[in-house]
Amino acid sequence: MKRVAITGAGTINPLGLDVETTFEAFREARPGIGPLDIRDIDRLGVRIGGQVRGWLPQTEFTPRQLSLYDRNTQFALVAAGQAIRQSGLTFQGALGQTSGVILGTAGGGVETADDSYRAVYSEGKNKVHPFVVPKMMANAAANHISMTWGLQGPSFTVSTACASSNHAMGLAFQMIRSGTAPVMVTGGSEAMLCFGGMKAWEGLRVMSEEACRPFSANRSGMVQGEGAGIFVFEEWESARNRGADILAEVVGFAMTSDASDIVLPCQAGAERAMKGALDSAGLNADEVDYINAHGTGTKANDKTECAAINGTFAGYSKNLMVSSTKSMHGHLIGATGAVELLACVMALRHGVVAPTIGYEQPDPECALDVVPNTARQAKVGVALSNAFGFGGGNAVIALKKV
Repeated sequence: MKRVAITGAGTINPLGLDVETTFEAFREARPGIGPLDIRDIDRLGVRIGGQVRGWLPQTEFTPRQLSLYDRNTQFALVAAGQAIRQSGLTFQGALGQTSGVILGTAGGGVETADDSYRAVYSEGKNKVHPFVVPKMMANAAANHISMTWGLQGPSFTVSTACASSNHAMGLAFQMIRSGTAPVMVTGGSEAMLCFGGMKAWEGLRVMSEEACRPFSANRSGMVQGEGAGIFVFEEWESARNRGADILAEVVGFAMTSDASDIVLPCQAGAERAMKGALDSAGLNADEVDYINAHGTGTKANDKTECAAINGTFAGYSKNLMVSSTKSMHGHLIGATGAVELLACVMALRHGVVAPTIGYEQPDPECALDVVPNTARQAKVGVALSNAFGFGGGNAVIALKKV
């Protein structure tokens, strides 16, 4: 089996418009959650979120491009550009013909759908823009990246709710590991922070009106965010031979299904995913230093994930650092695992573990080292990134320091 290197990373998220700014926010425990600035905010009960600030799409794209690109696609294209430029790759000839794109998203072009429904139902219009379908379809971002960069290999989108980007990145890892493709651009993008998107999530009654406080006894629910995280995964020997700066090595991946409930998480499913990722990587439990937890800030998720970590790592779990960066950037739904993988890369590459901010009261059911409120300097050799989605889909990725 081939080894897999990460040679490029890019992001647009509530903490920053690039990787370095995001790393700075992680180090400084700086939150990206605040009051939302969206249409019809007065009709919402939940008025906070991890919104991308300072985003000026007209400086990135032409008017014609913007007629084709939902906000979701805009985020993905800019983040992919950052990642590909950092990798130093150009996709010409055989490399372009065999390299591809796998992205995750839960909602696709939600803003486009919201605008179109508003036009038809609220404003009484009888026509919508002719590009509504290609703009809102879930695979739009992946296809536009492939067209922009000449990636002619496998190009598709994975949609497994909150686990979407981890599933996408895991499949990209498996493709390179098996020799199916030499390079895959992968990650996730999401842009649900519009009236329709927020109103739908309000209906679940899992949203906090004040803050995201994972693992804290006084937590009150999740906070939604938006953005994208995109990576270049590359066959190890090829990356080494061309002198690429390798950010981290992807060493393992596993996915499981709870097969139990459409919204409630299952400890057994999460445990099997973490154990599977360790088996895939050929790692023992005591070799893991850090877990970027799914950590949504809901009671059901937090206590189930902590129980699963204790079940997977047994007595060793007390030695683990386990943090949830959703406390800073919010839950980016289908893109969340990709932005969280950045925290794993930072821990491995720079020895800084991003904290769980907003932690105020210990919870006996979450008695782990959650790196509360302040980033920590630490030696990290192996990191896991957990993602557990509605529908019972679990996806865990293992990374190793280079």
